[in-house]
Amino acid sequence: MAISVLFVCMGNICRSPLAEAALRQECARMGINMVIDSAGTHDWHTGRPPDERAQAVAARNDAPIDHLRARPVRTSDFRDFDHIIALDRDNLTNLKTMQPSDGSARIALLLDFVEGRAGQDVDDPYYGNDEAFEQTWADVVAGAKALTAKFS
Repeated sequence: MAISVLFVCMGNICRSPLAEAALRQECARMGINMVIDSAGTHDWHTGRPPDERAQAVAARNDAPIDHLRARPVRTSDFRDFDHIIALDRDNLTNLKTMQPSDGSARIALLLDFVEGRAGQDVDDPYYGNDEAFEQTWADVVAGAKALTAKFS
C-alpha cells in the first residue's frame, strides 16, 4: 500500500502545491508510488488555481501545477493520510490544534526531514518577488528528496 502525504500551508496557493509538485516529480524520478496532495489551513482561496508565480516556477522546473485547485484541510485528512506535513511552524501549530482525537496521521514540519534544517520554515513567497518563489522551490525540492529517502 502506498504511503500518503498531504502538504499544508496557509492558503494552498504557493508553498503546498509546489511541495506537492516537487514530491510527485521526485517520486516519478525514483519510481516510488505515493499518494500526494496539498491543502491549506485557511479557506480563502478554495477552488482557485495556484498563484501565477508558483505556476511559473513549477513550469520552469517541468512540474506543472496549473491543474491544481486550493482546498482547505478537512477533518477526514487526519485519518486518510499517513503524513501531514506543514511548510512552516505556524501551520504546524494550526494542524495540531485541528487534529481530531481519532486522527492517525503523523504531523511534521517539512524541513525537519532535511539534514541541518530542523525547525526551519519554508518561507512564504506570496509577498515576495520571483526570487522568493525560486527559493521556495529549492526548499521544497530539498524536502521532497529527503522524504523519498526516508519513505522508500
